[in-house]
Amino acid sequence: MMVVVCPGQGSQTPGFLAPWLELDGARERLERLSEASGVDLVAHGTTSDADTIRDTSIAQPLIVAASVLAWTALADRAGQARPGGFAGHSVGEVAALVASGVVSDDDGMRLVGERGRAMADAAAVEKTGMSAVIGGDQDAVLARLAELDLTPANYNGGGQIVAAGALEPLAALAAEPVAATRVIPLQVAGAFHTRYMLPAVERLRIAAADVAVSAPSATLWTNRDGSVVADGPAALELLIGQVANPVRWDLCMASFAEHGVTGIIELTPAGTLTGLAKRALRGVPSVAVKSPDDLAAATALLTGDDA
Repeated sequence: MMVVVCPGQGSQTPGFLAPWLELDGARERLERLSEASGVDLVAHGTTSDADTIRDTSIAQPLIVAASVLAWTALADRAGQARPGGFAGHSVGEVAALVASGVVSDDDGMRLVGERGRAMADAAAVEKTGMSAVIGGDQDAVLARLAELDLTPANYNGGGQIVAAGALEPLAALAAEPVAATRVIPLQVAGAFHTRYMLPAVERLRIAAADVAVSAPSATLWTNRDGSVVADGPAALELLIGQVANPVRWDLCMASFAEHGVTGIIELTPAGTLTGLAKRALRGVPSVAVKSPDDLAAATALLTGDDA
């Protein structure tokens, strides 16, 4: 089974959409997605600087739009060949729902536009943050986080957990790290996927009330626990609740292995998820679609699979 995965926040870089706009129809599509999301994706994907596109309300629609553009280009090139499954990391779940046909690209962009704004507003209420904890014994890391009242917001697999919460305990974690770990502060606006995001959940649920949903066209995994979701409304509800719950990408990758995944294609802005897969799913071939130049390799991997 071939799986297409969609990256999360933090994977964007200045100007990364510029080469995509050279593809036929891409600029027009991005302009339409801009209107749906309420964000000027053309400007932010081509000329805005790193600080600007780090803003949660901009970063989230920008990342999802990039994945949608890459998926459209890949699907066009692949003809009848389609992946056997889809998954997205954090905000990438919106792109996964679009690619798997659960929601339209316009509805997906409306949802991610509201998601980004709602999470930015929730993050502004209290000063919170996130730090990646690399290495060490997982049980020891989790015990230390509980001691400091920090939440393990992302279980990324490959020996990486992201801690989230108030700035003071995050500083204490960095000052006295668990044995054999490195603590790396992340450039994000707040403690995503924790209780601090509960106000954003309610706003997203209101925004999703009139969204039309369909059953996924292929296997679809949820970040909640790595399980497969076959029902469109359930997939949308899980995506909404995920805003204030930990991302279990480790369990998604474990489920990939259980389902016999034979290849992974990461959509733009790619690199992070294929990097994690190389450690957790050794021997499974992967392609990171960072620019249109990578579409040929992704198409070859996709069309060579029987999924």
